[in-house]
Amino acid sequence: MQFGRSRSRKRWKLEETEEKKPEAAEAEATDAAREADEAGAADASGAADANEAADEAESAGEAGEASETGGETPVPPVQPNPAEPDWKDQYARLMADFDNFKKRTARDREDTYRFAEADILGDILPTVDNLALALEKAEDAENPFVKGVKLVYDSLLKSLKDHGAEPFDSVGKDLDTERMEAIAHLPSEDVEEGKVSIESKKGWMLKDKVLRAAQVVVSSGKPG
Repeated sequence: MQFGRSRSRKRWKLEETEEKKPEAAEAEATDAAREADEAGAADASGAADANEAADEAESAGEAGEASETGGETPVPPVQPNPAEPDWKDQYARLMADFDNFKKRTARDREDTYRFAEADILGDILPTVDNLALALEKAEDAENPFVKGVKLVYDSLLKSLKDHGAEPFDSVGKDLDTERMEAIAHLPSEDVEEGKVSIESKKGWMLKDKVLRAAQVVVSSGKPG
């Protein structure tokens, strides 16, 4: 009977020992991991201390160089990134171009308004020339018909002037190739050489531009 109890007690102790084996192995593994973490932390701390010491040594070297030269350590200027555009410069250029465009457009529009009637006025000039020639050849200025022609002629001259078209005189003046067209050179008793002696067709200006050039004869001097 006692032998049976003793055998049961041994078996219980054996089972208890076998149950404790995994717990002991787990505890040993935990201790080993803790030791490894402490060792890694010590290594990291040593590396940080080494880096800090190197930085201090470099700072001390730069301070020594600055003290030897007697000035502060130069700070390199910030270089602009070449890939980044200069927005302020581009904006200024764009505004200048736009301002020039507005001025040019306004000037072109003004010229268009000012000289839009040039073709029409130019077509009227031959009629004015014919009326002037008719009045010049009229024998009786008091004739009612001649007076009627004179009224039409004066009315046309007024309309042309209202639109900025006016005739200019050429006789006795130097030849102006911008406003006059020389059709001949003839001797003249009264006009010196190089000046206009005869105006065969009157010239006209439209504001500051030539509407029609005058056709003139230029004196070649006194006949020899």
